[in-house]
Amino acid sequence: MTGRILVACVGNVLRGDDGFGVRVAEVLDRDPLPGGVDLIETGIGGMSVVHQLIDRYDALIVVDAVDRGEAPGTVWVLEPEIPEPSEMDPDAWRALFSNLHLAEPYRILLLARSLGVLPGTVRLVGCQPLDAETHGEGLSEPVARAVAIAARQVRRLAEQALAVATAPAGATPVAG
Repeated sequence: MTGRILVACVGNVLRGDDGFGVRVAEVLDRDPLPGGVDLIETGIGGMSVVHQLIDRYDALIVVDAVDRGEAPGTVWVLEPEIPEPSEMDPDAWRALFSNLHLAEPYRILLLARSLGVLPGTVRLVGCQPLDAETHGEGLSEPVARAVAIAARQVRRLAEQALAVATAPAGATPVAG
């Protein structure tokens, strides 16, 4: 049995720390991920993630700068809660998708779920930006330091997801 894991790195390199996901993709690309793990860097083209998911994956790992009010450079792993689209208020749906800039992870995940292509396992490796709004290239110092940390987290999560996806039915993979 083979597993398929998608790592999707998103962000805008022209808006400072918003380019975090793109920089993580560059690190991961230098030391390839295990077989069965696909890495895509979409910049601000979030729809590319949805298109890739049509090929069916066992897990999705999204990497992005996300403001959670933490200290700049803080890296965390989240298991996002994505509502059932059919249970959403139509006005809320319209408000989310009236702007087709789909680089925001929540919108990407919601659209993928509505299309029936969102894997059962989804993780978000996020980093608290210092400044993701100012025009300009380059990451702030704390976010630049977090790139290697996030890349290690992505690699660990991908390996765990592969172990689960390739385990024989009824078997429980043991963390290494």
